[in-house]
Amino acid sequence: MLGSSDNAMGKHRKHRRKPSSRGRGMRLRRWVVERVRLDYPRAGRRGVTRWLPSWRQMALLFLFCLGSLTGLLSYLYLQTDIPKNLNDFATQQDNVYYWADGSEMARTGPVNRQEVPLGKVPEKVQWAVLAAENASFYSDSGVSPSGLMRAVTRMVTGGETQGGSTITQQYVKNAYLNQRQTFSRKLTEMFMAIKLDGRMSKQEILQRYLNTSWFGRGSYGIQRASYAYYGKDVSELNASEGALLASLLKGAGTFDPTLSAKNHERAVERWKWVLDRMVDIGRLSKSERARYTKFPEPQAPPRPVGLTGQIGYLVETAKAYVSSHTDISDADFDLGGYQIHTTFEKPKVKALNKAVNKARDKLDPERRPEDRHVRIGAASVAPDGAIRALYGGPGYLEQGFNDANASNVPAGTSFTPFVYAAALRDGVLLQRNGARTPVTPSTLYDGDNEIAVHTPEGPYWDRSGKIVRATNDGDHSYGKVSLRQAIVQSINTPMMQLGMDVGLDRVRRASIDAGLLPSSFGARVPAFSLGTATPSSIRMASAYGTFAAGGTHNPPYSVSGLTHGGQKLGLRKDRAKRAFSAQVASEVDDALRGAVQSASGSAHGAAVAGEEVAGKGGTAQDGTSAWFVGYTKELSTAVSLSRLDPKSQELMELEGMGGEGAASPDTYPLDIWKSYMTDRTAE
Repeated sequence: MLGSSDNAMGKHRKHRRKPSSRGRGMRLRRWVVERVRLDYPRAGRRGVTRWLPSWRQMALLFLFCLGSLTGLLSYLYLQTDIPKNLNDFATQQDNVYYWADGSEMARTGPVNRQEVPLGKVPEKVQWAVLAAENASFYSDSGVSPSGLMRAVTRMVTGGETQGGSTITQQYVKNAYLNQRQTFSRKLTEMFMAIKLDGRMSKQEILQRYLNTSWFGRGSYGIQRASYAYYGKDVSELNASEGALLASLLKGAGTFDPTLSAKNHERAVERWKWVLDRMVDIGRLSKSERARYTKFPEPQAPPRPVGLTGQIGYLVETAKAYVSSHTDISDADFDLGGYQIHTTFEKPKVKALNKAVNKARDKLDPERRPEDRHVRIGAASVAPDGAIRALYGGPGYLEQGFNDANASNVPAGTSFTPFVYAAALRDGVLLQRNGARTPVTPSTLYDGDNEIAVHTPEGPYWDRSGKIVRATNDGDHSYGKVSLRQAIVQSINTPMMQLGMDVGLDRVRRASIDAGLLPSSFGARVPAFSLGTATPSSIRMASAYGTFAAGGTHNPPYSVSGLTHGGQKLGLRKDRAKRAFSAQVASEVDDALRGAVQSASGSAHGAAVAGEEVAGKGGTAQDGTSAWFVGYTKELSTAVSLSRLDPKSQELMELEGMGGEGAASPDTYPLDIWKSYMTDRTAE
């Protein structure tokens, strides 16, 4: 039996089939699916925990995302090439400015750039740049890990990238790419920087960076920047001067100390920080740092050659308008290639310059001290806001400051039309907390000399304990006069009291609505109504033009069109707004025409320019300025006169100008205005 059993078992074993390879494969796949299948929501769990992924699932998700991102970045890296040609700044173009009639007015450029070998740049200057921009330059791989993380974060969340680039990245951006802070540009910049870091030495990258970076003042490269700011070769710079140039790399428009007081403050702080940073990274000794206590003031910005006479002022005005009404950075604008179509009319600019020179010929600054340091600013503005002509000074290369845009000359009594307009628009308040009372051109006010200025509570006392009194020119008294008559004959005392009755805050608002800038105004004291404000000639011409335009103010502008490479670019134009009703504007216009057309009008001499001329002269109470502002339906022109002490930058009295027997200094602005408006070549 045993034997038969063994035989049976042997037969059974003999006939058992071996598992096939196909069966083994199916069982393996079933095993993998059972263990790797997405158990989500998680079986066997209840409540919130059913929706919480396990640590294995989280790990798998992380590895999947990491692998995908690594693959994507690797692919993009392989697809990124370094262009053979440098960016457009290597082949510069001029910026071309055109007159209103389309003829060429001026060209500026090309960009000021000259390459120098790295060995010519002092080592301390090199390290000033590295301390400010990329202290780890010689040890990094060409990219900033923090910048890379920001770029990745932005890729996930959307939006634009931010700063933090290495010097290699900055060079790539300057030389090969553009300045737009978009994610795609940032990512391309990083990959190119990594590749470039592997192909070039650090010294070559730094040399190229220093030769292509923008330092402001139209200067690309540290050699031209050295001449632009310090008037010497880059090899002669010290660490202190290098620290300022390094500061400019953060933004020359923000850190050029000659542009504004705020800029100067920022530049000094940044300069100190760069020097301290050099000490921190071991590239400047503490003893040498201690020697640099005085800020290395750079020289004044060089004036472009060729912008002689009034052209420089016109170009400066147009460039400032482009800067404030587009998104074009100063660095991009200085690359050139722009065509700027201005509103300036050549015949009018020529006639205005001729009229001012004719007035200047009456002065003798070599013999008479009273004729020295005379400043004249003038501007003509059309009713739609287009600036047609400017007189900024004796010549742009001789005097860079534009007197047509100066904001330091008191308007004097040429300001009183805005007081009058505010009263007609808003009425007066004669009792505290009472109702406002309307006024008309025929409303009577006291025109006597030395009258006390009143508030609803009584006389106005100044800080010295004296009652403030208004005075008229020549101490004349006129008795009761209408408000219109006060404007026509330029009687001060009614205007000062009227300003108090209207409320100086409302007078200020009315003048801003008319076109003056808020920055023009000082303290609101009784003298405010007699022109303590210091508007520019451009703004005064524009504000008077509001009355000519029926009460609608059109902000002044100097550029009518802008193109680049044949493509038209957008310009933001300030919107027109209604400042006064048509009736109020008409009543002010009537009084200003009376000042010119009436035989007893204070500006009767301007009547030679036409029957429709309206306008008013004005002088500051302290005798430091004189104005005439007049307009027709086609043009509003303002002329200012002052004297400025070149040392103290304070205004000086005009009395004595022209010598004995000469007309009063306040006649000069009117004479200039008449000569300009009657010059037929200006039409």
